[in-house]
Amino acid sequence: MVGDVVGSPGRAMFRREIPKLKAERGIDAVVVNAENSAAGSGLTAALAAEFFAAGADAITLGDHTWGQKEFPGQIDSLERVARPTNFAGGCPGRGWVMVTMPTWRFAVVNILGRVFMQPVDCPFRALEKALAEIPKDIPVFVDFHAEATSEKITLANYFDGAAVAIAGTHTHVQTSDARVLPKGTAYITDLGMTGPYVSSIGRDLKPVTRRFLTGMPGRFDVADGPSVLEGAVIDFDPREKKASKIEALRIRE
Repeated sequence: MVGDVVGSPGRAMFRREIPKLKAERGIDAVVVNAENSAAGSGLTAALAAEFFAAGADAITLGDHTWGQKEFPGQIDSLERVARPTNFAGGCPGRGWVMVTMPTWRFAVVNILGRVFMQPVDCPFRALEKALAEIPKDIPVFVDFHAEATSEKITLANYFDGAAVAIAGTHTHVQTSDARVLPKGTAYITDLGMTGPYVSSIGRDLKPVTRRFLTGMPGRFDVADGPSVLEGAVIDFDPREKKASKIEALRIRE
């Protein structure tokens, strides 16, 4: 599972490193959060195709799902792209997706947090509903796109054993708490970021610093410079649908 990809530097890092990781580490499947991949905000169908060509098997999103104006008209055709399942009823797209591999299948659920975030339906109830819809023999991986660490930790423990993995995204800062919970769910509070690391969570430092110093609005462009790919590698038993190991991953240019 790969943390938030930011702009073209993050996409280039993903294209370069994921094929190598899959070959060297024997990675069976890759889930990537791409909600910041289109110039820092949103996704497009063309960029989704780029991620799949580079080795992604499923894409998750977040609060910037609708960041590109053409995307609401494209998302229904993207069968392996999950937007937050607790968006209001009537939104296009899917809150969870099924991915069919050569010898196995898995499901990916995307949910959005409520604490310090835009108003959405309850993530706990929304995940309960999604899990009830997914066949019981299918391994489930959850991307919880949320700001508050307490909300992520609480939800993961509440659903411990119901999913193979629950990984947090959104803050762009990888946490040091990767672990397998008592009932077999792999967990990390935040996967981190894939993008330029000499930055403010992927954005050019100058306008962000100006905003903090003066309070004046400005355009936060994606930064240049060397990038990092962050995420986590999860080992699990497909028969028991339980994780045996989770390892935080960081590759720096």
